[in-house]
Amino acid sequence: MVLIPLLTLFLITSQLTIAVHGRNMAKISAQDAASNRAISGNFRGSDTYLRINSPDPNHNLDLVISHEERVLPSLIPGLSKVIGSNLGIKVSGLALIENQR
Repeated sequence: MVLIPLLTLFLITSQLTIAVHGRNMAKISAQDAASNRAISGNFRGSDTYLRINSPDPNHNLDLVISHEERVLPSLIPGLSKVIGSNLGIKVSGLALIENQR
């Protein structure tokens, strides 16, 4: 009698834990990728590159925004059908480039 509600509660809390952990890991990965690309100068097509003009003519700032999407595993059978889409996360990472001219 009590086993099914407890199992359901366990699956729901596990799914939430996986979602939060997956988002945190994807955010760390996106931030790391943005920093690496800002240092190396090798940008992807999905990256956003913004120029920020500063009043000092010798220093210009550029902003690199990297975007990542990941699919999360589903522990609860039929959850993606109830939601209407696959479980996924979208995160972005930021890096600031200081150009000295």
